[in-house]
Amino acid sequence: MAAVIPASRRLRNLLTCRLTARTNLGLSLNLHPLSSFAQDEPSKAAPEEAPGHSYESLRVTSAQKHILHVQLNRPEKRNAMNKAFWSEMVVCFNKIAEDADCRAVVISGAGKMFTSGIDFVDMASGLLQPAGDDVARISWHLHSLLSRYQETFSVIEKCPKPVIGAIHGGCIGAGVDLITACDIRYCTQDASFQVKEVDLGLAADVGTLQRLPRVIGNQSLVNELAFTARKMMADEALDCGLVRGRGELFSDRRLQMPFILSRVFPDKEVMLDAAFALAAEISSKSPVAVQSTKINLLYSRDHSVTDSLNFMKSWNMSMLQTEDVVKSLQALMEKKELKTITFSKL
Repeated sequence: MAAVIPASRRLRNLLTCRLTARTNLGLSLNLHPLSSFAQDEPSKAAPEEAPGHSYESLRVTSAQKHILHVQLNRPEKRNAMNKAFWSEMVVCFNKIAEDADCRAVVISGAGKMFTSGIDFVDMASGLLQPAGDDVARISWHLHSLLSRYQETFSVIEKCPKPVIGAIHGGCIGAGVDLITACDIRYCTQDASFQVKEVDLGLAADVGTLQRLPRVIGNQSLVNELAFTARKMMADEALDCGLVRGRGELFSDRRLQMPFILSRVFPDKEVMLDAAFALAAEISSKSPVAVQSTKINLLYSRDHSVTDSLNFMKSWNMSMLQTEDVVKSLQALMEKKELKTITFSKL
């Protein structure tokens, strides 16, 4: 280890000299992306079950190198969220957060829709007949219960790996709580979104009312959706910014030609291909850089600019010392694609 550090410093010094020399000669660094996975042919090999992930309500597979695919896996129940789901999501994403080999996650629903929300048949007893001898004790129990349910989706946000939500069909009730905790959202043309809770006599309490206004930046629209429980279709979700909205060149092998897509896709297969392509692009980058970026974006969302800049200084005074900076700059200078560079696990 003692020999590695001086060697690293020598390499940094060499790179600094070369970069400085290029700049002094009037050459500018072109920092455009070094690779474009969006046009790569997606692999259709059968996905492997991810080791250590065995659940009743979820299916986790290794979609591609460094990419995990988490599926809500109760298609016969329209992926309704039963008792097992609320604890399994926490276990699943805590494991993903600690998985040094994982760099990006895609979450989707099996079957005909993303999710129908809470499985009230399975959950009714705990919600409608809470334990406790009096109002204080019942309230204490419900407070603890709601804290655990909120963590089911907060754990997605807390996971340092970028999470891409891929939504098809209905995304109802708690499904909206889930996707607002994701970092990026794609959807199909048949997707619809519904903050359903007021139709059930309650207020949404596990994330939608807190995250949706920040996601779309339109409090009036959030109020309308939450007060009325009306459906918001894919086009409106795209227009308001709930799902990704920039057109991009994408290749559909079934059409054998490239075409321009927004982030609303014609069907589930094309959407998942795009989601995995995006995840592959993200996973080709330095995991130190990507995970540091997510952590600082979330911190900045909840703090002032000054506080966030101070947090960034404290964060990067150590992260800037990573070997990933050296490797990335060296690849840039040698005109190599980042997908050919091996970054250490994190």
